[in-house]
Amino acid sequence: APAATTPAAPTTGAPAATTKPRKETSKALSKQASAANETPALPPSFSLSTPSAAATADPDMDRAAAQDLAAMGFGDMVPRELLKQQAEPASASPMATPGGSRRPKNKRRLDVPALYAESQVEGKPNLNLVVVGHVDAGKSTLMGHLLFLTGHVDKRVMHKYENDSRKMGKSSFAFAWVLDETGEERQRGVTIDIAQTRFETATKSVTLLDAPGHRDFIPNMITGAAQADVAVLVVNATPGEFEAGFDQGGQTREHAILIRSLGVSQVVVAVNKMDTCDWEQARYDAIAGTLATFLKTAGFKGKHIRFVPCSGFTGDNVSTVKPCPASWYSGPSLVEMIDTFEPKQRDIDGPFRFCVSDVFKGFAGGGLMVAGRIQCGNVQAGESFVAMPAGANCNVKTLTVDNEQRPWAVAGDTVSLTLTGIDPIALSAGSVICSQDSPVPVATQIRAQVIVFDIDVPIIKGFKVIFHHQQRNEPGSIRRLVSQLHKSTGEVTAKKPRLLTKNTTAVIDINLDRAVCIERYRDSKELGRFMLRYGGKTIAAGIVLDLLKTVQPLGASPG
Repeated sequence: APAATTPAAPTTGAPAATTKPRKETSKALSKQASAANETPALPPSFSLSTPSAAATADPDMDRAAAQDLAAMGFGDMVPRELLKQQAEPASASPMATPGGSRRPKNKRRLDVPALYAESQVEGKPNLNLVVVGHVDAGKSTLMGHLLFLTGHVDKRVMHKYENDSRKMGKSSFAFAWVLDETGEERQRGVTIDIAQTRFETATKSVTLLDAPGHRDFIPNMITGAAQADVAVLVVNATPGEFEAGFDQGGQTREHAILIRSLGVSQVVVAVNKMDTCDWEQARYDAIAGTLATFLKTAGFKGKHIRFVPCSGFTGDNVSTVKPCPASWYSGPSLVEMIDTFEPKQRDIDGPFRFCVSDVFKGFAGGGLMVAGRIQCGNVQAGESFVAMPAGANCNVKTLTVDNEQRPWAVAGDTVSLTLTGIDPIALSAGSVICSQDSPVPVATQIRAQVIVFDIDVPIIKGFKVIFHHQQRNEPGSIRRLVSQLHKSTGEVTAKKPRLLTKNTTAVIDINLDRAVCIERYRDSKELGRFMLRYGGKTIAAGIVLDLLKTVQPLGASPG
């Protein structure tokens, strides 16, 4: 009889595992397998063999096993070919969105525009309110008393401020200390930097920005006004004080022009310290008449200009808690007047633009944090963006609004973002975090249309200026005077003028010493506005018509 033949073993498509003595450790096994470029024997559930065409096993089983091994720290035991199979190319990932940002690969991605629309129906719309006015007009005291009367400052905290201010001999500044928190501000009795807080009216949620009034801190005031939708202009009704703030050299006039040039179209004029003139109607009417005429010439429409008499020190007519003591006034209080502001329309569907105002280290090693305002688009945790002008990629780990973590935020919100994957050197005040496939342009030369204010020295070619844009203050110079325009019609009245005098409108080219993140006004109103200052005085405001010279990002993020 023929010899019996042994049936061949079925082919598995994987090399036979090498048998090792049991006394060897798993670490030695890993080293030997890696050195021999072999795959060590694994339990059936972690089989790494490549299935053949006739195999009936699930083709995704091997990828899942490889993923489990990599998660446990044994990535070096997985063949590179298998790892390449489980990594999807970026181009095939459905992460691009109409806003231009990279979205997380998450099937539960939030529909932020829909959530925002729902919040506007169920909640209160947000307003960014800046408080401006001449130094010593009582802005901080007025708004501090407002916060106290509306229940946003605890009575025990207020009692502490009263005692501490009395010990320093500044008892009248107790309410101002609610917003003036630094030792220097309390010692000098003036606001130096932008103070930010929140309060609510009957129908609005208000982000309050208290701007400094001293002329030495105008750059800080511009930074705050650039983030505002509406404004409260505070004037001092004390005899002689209103005139000092409004006449030449006072900040009332300059602040009004600045906020209008920065896009604020609605203003409430708070005629403060009415108690110092015994609530005289004649005094109130004289101030209101003078300012109404001026504000209209500054570009405000009559229907968007309103006046309210009040006293920040006594709290009279600040809210309904203390009504107006004057019988001749029956209008709303300051809080009620703020509640009538119309919310600004926000571009939440455009490319993401977040202007950085501050950079600081995250809490408990949670990464790098940046504070600022979203100018355009929307954001949610897990998204990837690029920081300009550095060109460094970053990921949003968490976002905080009003000291509370939120899953999303939209244009107009003041937010703190926790970022990962970026070097801190790539971020500073004035940086713009934006969509990766629609980054903000970076320019060193622009063409702009400007309105020249009341200046002492004519503007000529080569004139040195300080360029104020969002949080950036950069040196620059006038490269060319292109044309002079008619103030009302915008028609060209002169080409290549030799100089520009006060109260003229013109098209000019500006050179910047360093690159700035900026856009044309028609593309982004918020990032297309700027101010020009010279000698400690604002000499012109303008909008960007074109970017004449742009530059590439300075670098890319590490890794």
